[in-house]
Amino acid sequence: MNTIDALNAIGPGASATAWSTATRMPVQTLGQDDFLKLLVAQLSAQDPMNPQKDTEFVAQMAQFSALEQSRAMQSDMAGLRSEQQVLQANAMIGRTVALQNEAGNIVTGVVSGLLVENGAPRIVVNGQPYPLSQLLGVTDVPPTT
Repeated sequence: MNTIDALNAIGPGASATAWSTATRMPVQTLGQDDFLKLLVAQLSAQDPMNPQKDTEFVAQMAQFSALEQSRAMQSDMAGLRSEQQVLQANAMIGRTVALQNEAGNIVTGVVSGLLVENGAPRIVVNGQPYPLSQLLGVTDVPPTT
């Protein structure tokens, strides 16, 4: 298939850049299967008169295992952080809060609910959702009118 046919397969008016990005998606992480493929390639390409020691392979496997455990722990910590934020936001329901909105104005009101958007909790004050990062203070005292 030549370049023109490939571009037409994507759609009319597609550029060569669109074609190359549509057909090639780089892999961002290496998995255990990738490590085993590298290990087999390394074993098949080594010099038979001067082979690598088995301790080098064990060290590589230990490093890879530690990397996988680190990634799993990072993912677990992100999940715990998200759950903690939801619990913190939930504990604010019924309390009076002070927030600073995007315009820089101070907004006060009672937290009436909790929304989770894209995994991030938002507290609802005066009918508007606000992220926890805009929170300035929390009190148990109802607002005075």
